[in-house]
Amino acid sequence: MNYFEFYGIPESFNPDAALLKKTFYQLSKEYHPDFYANEDEAKQQEILELSTLNNKAYQTLSDPYKRLEYILKTHELLVEGAKPQLPSDFLMEMMDINERLMEIDDAEQLAHLTAEVLAIEGDIDEGIAQQTSGYDGLDDTAKEDRLNKIANFYFKQKYLLRIRESLNTFASRL
Repeated sequence: MNYFEFYGIPESFNPDAALLKKTFYQLSKEYHPDFYANEDEAKQQEILELSTLNNKAYQTLSDPYKRLEYILKTHELLVEGAKPQLPSDFLMEMMDINERLMEIDDAEQLAHLTAEVLAIEGDIDEGIAQQTSGYDGLDDTAKEDRLNKIANFYFKQKYLLRIRESLNTFASRL
């Protein structure tokens, strides 16, 4: 079941956090397995599944990164094994950063490259924020277009994460 439907709220990149928490606690009480201890095994299993669904829904919807990934998955924009088509200028920039990363031999160079990567990451985060802002009020066609743009930022973010991990590895060696 779709987590947004389960919580009875519209799909949103920025849902009301207080409403999410309130719904989570309400459903936690409603589907608490201890209240169904005297029911038959089928009912107990159903309640356990609903309780688990509630926990997973809250963990996903309350975390901005997981929520973004979830929405993209529900719209089949994150397909297992698919290779995203990133813009060539972005890939060239990442290749340049990777090459410079391999040549780092002091903390000053590492700090400079880390600052550069953080700036790129900030631009990506800003792009995601711009694309997710106002998403709720769009019609279906505009939402589809916006989702594709958000997916592009998401793939850039994932790519950049690997570079950040490499930076952390180099930092621990210096």
